[in-house]
Amino acid sequence: MVELGLTDLEPWSILEGRRLVEHFAGLRKRYPDRNVIPFAHRIDNDDVACWDLDRDARVVIVHDFASPGWERQGEYEGFYDWLRQAVEDLIEYDN
Repeated sequence: MVELGLTDLEPWSILEGRRLVEHFAGLRKRYPDRNVIPFAHRIDNDDVACWDLDRDARVVIVHDFASPGWERQGEYEGFYDWLRQAVEDLIEYDN
């Protein structure tokens, strides 16, 4: 997606560079029992889309800053399932 220039799917934004590192470190600190790698975040709330390495790299939505145990907001079978929803979110967000 980054190579294609598709980094802004408002309300989702693909994480790159410093922002990616910061989200990764923050999630690791706040949820040490989670083995996730973030790749996108919502600009209108604290949701972060992540690959869950403990669940066959399924995509999970982590509501960052929630109390541990309450952070899981959703799950997708894979990246393209999440991307389909992100496009739906884009359409709804712009209306």
